[in-house]
Amino acid sequence: MTHVEDELTSQPECWTRAAAEAGQHGGVLPAPGERVAIVGCGTSYFMAQAAAGLREGAGQGVTDAFAASEFPYGRPYDRVVALTRSGTTTEVLELLGRLKGRTRTTAVTADPGTPVMAAADDVVVLNFADERSVVQTRFATTALTLFRAHLGLHADSVVADARTALAAPLPEGLVDCTQFTFLGRGWTVGLANEAGLKMREASLSWTEAYPAMEYRHGPISITTQGTATWMLGEPPEGLAEQVRATGGLWVAGGLDPLAELVRAQRLAVAVAAARGLDPDRPRHLTRSVILAD
Repeated sequence: MTHVEDELTSQPECWTRAAAEAGQHGGVLPAPGERVAIVGCGTSYFMAQAAAGLREGAGQGVTDAFAASEFPYGRPYDRVVALTRSGTTTEVLELLGRLKGRTRTTAVTADPGTPVMAAADDVVVLNFADERSVVQTRFATTALTLFRAHLGLHADSVVADARTALAAPLPEGLVDCTQFTFLGRGWTVGLANEAGLKMREASLSWTEAYPAMEYRHGPISITTQGTATWMLGEPPEGLAEQVRATGGLWVAGGLDPLAELVRAQRLAVAVAAARGLDPDRPRHLTRSVILAD
């Protein structure tokens, strides 16, 4: 079993623990009414998108998401939350350094022995969700589960759906597809972006991600026999029929959207195996991006 496989299968237990501990972090996670930005790089950026959508959708206050390298320093926030598995990513550390003494910051990380511990004003450590792999799975989804629980949006059924996602077979013919498109709505757009990233990282697949309604505005033109379109969440009316009419494979997201992301992670590993690739050694990638001065 690869590190990626081992880590993605441990997600239900990690989610359960994060949800149970969410109440301990209430003082350092965003409070209702705060104007908040959530930042990250790569996978953490896409989790930031999902977390921001959940918080604003829950009426907790204005919440934006940015890649750490693209943070708008001229925009005022009450708190900036940085998601960083490694605690060493250059762009995140630079951002926290520039905000020191100006804006309250919270870092959510997996490693308490890294520079982010001193760079942020407040820190949440999810060391039980740390990973050896380059390709992130459980830290990202555990961090998002922490936010869902903090917002009162987590339920035991989410963990049950994750177990189903790990046990149920993937749709027939899916692994053999030549192109994959992931779709989301609202907070699940971030999950769709992350599903696409997992496929590219682990299996070098031609993969795209879009807001579901935007998919009709051009991208559907690439859909045909041998391609797959996977919906994370409830699809817009009529979209499934439109995809099937192209000859493409429609994958309905019947589970909780975060559990659907687990299924997409499994797909990435399965496609990598079918192509003779090692998902623990993704091409041109390292576990953390640390830039030289």
